[in-house]
Amino acid sequence: MYDLVVIGSGGAGFAAAIRAMGLGKRVAMVERSTVGGTCVNTGCIPSKALLAAAEARHTAHAAESRFPGIAAGAGPVDMPTLIAGKRGLVERMRSEKYLDLIDDYGWDLVRGSAAFAGTPERPLLDVTDDDGRRQTLEAHHYLVATGSAPWEPEVPGLAYVPYLTSTTAMELQEVPESLLVVGGGYTAVEMAQLFARLGSSVTLLVRSRLLSQEEPEVSLALAAVFKDEGIEVLRRAALTSVSVDPGTGAIVATAETGGTARELRAEKLLIATGRRAVTEDLALGTVGVETGPQGEVLVDGGLRSSNPRIWAAGDVTGHREFVYVAAAHGALVVDNAFSGADRKVDYRHLPRVAFTSPAVAAVGLTDRQANGEGTRCQCRVLPLEFVPRALVNRDTRGFIKIVADDDTGRILGLTAVGQDAGDLAAAGVYILEAGMTVDQVAGMWAPYLTMAEGIKIAAQSYSTDVSRLSCCAI
Repeated sequence: MYDLVVIGSGGAGFAAAIRAMGLGKRVAMVERSTVGGTCVNTGCIPSKALLAAAEARHTAHAAESRFPGIAAGAGPVDMPTLIAGKRGLVERMRSEKYLDLIDDYGWDLVRGSAAFAGTPERPLLDVTDDDGRRQTLEAHHYLVATGSAPWEPEVPGLAYVPYLTSTTAMELQEVPESLLVVGGGYTAVEMAQLFARLGSSVTLLVRSRLLSQEEPEVSLALAAVFKDEGIEVLRRAALTSVSVDPGTGAIVATAETGGTARELRAEKLLIATGRRAVTEDLALGTVGVETGPQGEVLVDGGLRSSNPRIWAAGDVTGHREFVYVAAAHGALVVDNAFSGADRKVDYRHLPRVAFTSPAVAAVGLTDRQANGEGTRCQCRVLPLEFVPRALVNRDTRGFIKIVADDDTGRILGLTAVGQDAGDLAAAGVYILEAGMTVDQVAGMWAPYLTMAEGIKIAAQSYSTDVSRLSCCAI
């Protein structure tokens, strides 16, 4: 009898197992595929490694125009070698940060596919390995941490076309001459820029606008960057049919845009329209666990499912799809299950980052969200031309935006587009957690020639004409 059985070996599962082992609990982890989950194997680590490589190539191309006296360039991409390097990094991190930790902590790793059995009152877990051998596990508590997988919309012809997902795209052995990317979210914009910088001619098909959940200034800034880099963005467009040209093998897509049908052709098609929870084979209904319309496990604020002995964490809950959310979920579940902590998930100051270049990052409320909550707010948008670090980098594409309560001056949200924007969002977390006001941030210390200094300047813009500040005496 285990104290905890974890289904899945990604960020949520590992955080839960580590926390439970620290409490002296007996833990088993069930994994049907590769240990490590999405982040290390097919998500964060490999995609950001390739994005960094693509940025290095792009920087080499752009160096001469950005920095007088610098001559640089980059030739064609050796894709097999690039992918092999990415795989090497993934394998090393999987070994050091996942497999080795299982040995260090000493929980049981059970290989195979899991499905619930028994009854809601006494849930059991059947695990079947690749050879068909089955064993049954029983625990006081179970954690479903099976993550999510790429989801594809129902489009006529799509099932008969060899399309790519964010997972399979990162295994290509050749850079496509042309690529059609469908989607406008975080994954779509990252993949579009990645392949454009590797040498593909990229068209991005977007239903509304780029990163539509963020500030409208983000969409405008990113669209301008993409235009400069030769990425065609088709807004308010919907994919209506897909086929393969039998003569050339090219992908032929039809899209409705602005009430007009348009035919698009590309060597490859990448569908990046979102992800869905992986729960279809778990037999959750057998033990009384309710799921939502997209397969997500329905949980309360403490991540307990409709069965009090079964919990869920990470992408499988349908909550925010960030690995740091999954890890926080895993630890929270263990605290609630074994320590009676009654902790709740709080997303108010959750940072979010798109690893484009320049990057996009935000924390807290957008202008629209603040107004929707009935808050009278004041916003300031600081172009990066007023940030000294951006000037010396010779890259002023982007901005820093602050949303503040008009009555109290308290900062409610921060959005940035620019180099190191993710670090600005991290600073924003601390500002929001501390309940700081615009005046407080405007008067705080900020190291000169850092991007974080831009937050101070943006705060100063509430009461000062920042165009009249000295760059070294602000």
